Parts: sequence; structure tokens; C-alpha cells
Amino acid sequence: MKAITLVEAVNQALDYEMSADESIVLLGEDIAKNGGVFRATLDLFDKFGAERVLDTPLAESMIAGIAIGMASQGLKPVAEFQFMGFIYSAFDHIISHASRLRNRTRGRLTCPVVYRAPYGGGIHAPEHHSESTEALFAHIPGLRVVIPSSPARAYGLLLAAIRNPDPVIFLEPKRLYRLFKQVVPNTGQALPLDCCFTLMPGDDITLVTWGAMVYETMLAAKQLGETQGIHCEVIDVATIKPLDMEMIIHSVQKTGRCIIIHEAARNCGVGAEIAANLAEHALMSLLAPVQRITGYDTIMPYYRLEKHYMPSVNKIVHTAQEMMEFV
Repeated sequence: MKAITLVEAVNQALDYEMSADESIVLLGEDIAKNGGVFRATLDLFDKFGAERVLDTPLAESMIAGIAIGMASQGLKPVAEFQFMGFIYSAFDHIISHASRLRNRTRGRLTCPVVYRAPYGGGIHAPEHHSESTEALFAHIPGLRVVIPSSPARAYGLLLAAIRNPDPVIFLEPKRLYRLFKQVVPNTGQALPLDCCFTLMPGDDITLVTWGAMVYETMLAAKQLGETQGIHCEVIDVATIKPLDMEMIIHSVQKTGRCIIIHEAARNCGVGAEIAANLAEHALMSLLAPVQRITGYDTIMPYYRLEKHYMPSVNKIVHTAQEMMEFV
């Protein structure tokens, strides 16, 4: 079995689930014959036809609204926005209707729609192509927000998202699309939503992260272990709404220290919610103040300054070393 990239894992999950469930319909801009801007839907049009893989006009609000109508009438739409930066015109439908349909109808209708979007920086993209604004959706009741960090988790979490009866915002870190490969058995085995994944056990410090930043965090954790003897526990949040705070709190109670790493801007980011929960529920276990390593409260810069904006391995290592000085 050959190893595949994250974007290929997305394609594999869509292919598997569409083969198993005829109610699944894909829609988005250039996703049919072209396979999407990142080729996540490559060859699916040829296999499943024009009635199940639909090219749409350049109208994100329309894409979001049509998907809600489909979902309310028994279909399971998977709608793609070409970039997260183009999703804002769809806010009204997603927030006012998709997230509220179950509540509005007192459970008579559900909204099993998945909104996919490539998100995050690191590929030298122009403006409106590098946002990490997951906190906007995490604030909305009725929405799940899922962010994979590897091919295996992209496959398993996307299957789970499609099978979920409520709307899911599925954000795919485009920096990871082709960064590395994994063997991903095409068994149809979904991963659980609403829970974190412990990627590396440790007793000294808890590193909490998600999406593309898992890559740098794992490199930093390995460096700290090999060169400093600092054993980090690395947690991939994966589903940032709802948060699996139980696992994070349990880890911090063991280590006494926590660094939260995310690419999004610092102010009101998901890291702030995690830090607040730790202050409420694990304060007496903390040996040092919770630290956040994040993007800056500015617009993501163009490619020449992009690497200075994003958290780095060196910054994670340096912050961890400083935190270990608290005894």
C-alpha cells in the first residue's frame, strides 16, 4: 500500500464515502472536471458524474445556501470553498441557518452538511488566501470545527464529518497538503470527533496545538527531548469546537506546564479559550503560567514576511526552556 499526501487522503475519503452513500453530493467552484484548485476532488466527476459532483458559479453565499437546502431534504452535501478567505460572504447562511436548523425545527430537521476549505499560511499565497480564522466559527453554537493535521487524520475525520448529522466546518491546512505522506488504509474507518489525540507522551510540559502547527510542534518536542532532556506531551486538538478540555486538563495536571501553539492571530484565538479553561480547572496543578505562541494581531503578511509571522520551532523550544525554569 503506497503512502499518500493529505490532499490525496481527502480525495480518498470522499471517494470511499460517495461509493458507500448515494446521498452524498459535492459542490463548489471548479471541483468537477478540474478537480478543484488543489485537486482534492480529482477524478471524482468522472467516477460519479455531473449529478453528484457539481461545478458552481463563483458565489460562496449561493454555495452555502444550496448546501443547506440539500441537507434539509435528505442529501449530504460536501461543499468546498476554494480558500477560507472567500468564506466570509457565506457567513449569513452558515451562522443564521446551517447552525440553527436543528434548533429552529425542534429536531424535525437536521443539517448534515460539511463545508470544506483550505486554510492557513505557508504557501506564499496572496491576500485572502492565508487566513487562520477558525475562532470565528468556533464561537457559533451549532457548528463543529474540525482541523486535520496529517493524511491519516484527514481521512478519518472527514469520514466522521460527513456521517455527522449536524454541520461541520472542515478546515484543511494547505501547507500540509503535500508536505509529507502516510500510509492510509482505505477501510472506511472514521476517527472520533470531539476529542484530542495524544501524539507524544511526556511528563515535563504539555504542548497543545492543531492543524499545520502540529508539524513544527512535533519537531520542537523531539528536539527538546533529544537535546535538553525535556519530555513534552504533544496534543493535537483536532476538533476545536467542541473542545476536548478533559484530555488537555488531564495532561496539564500531570506535567504542570502548558504551551498553546496556533497560527491564528493571538487576540480571542482558540488558545485563549484553552488557557481560560486551564485557569478555571487546573490552576492548582500549574507550575508555570500558561504560554501562547501564536500569529500576530495583524493581517497575514505577504510571502517575504510570512515565515516571521508564523510560530517557529525555535520559538517553541525557547519558550519551553523558559517555562522549565519555574520550579
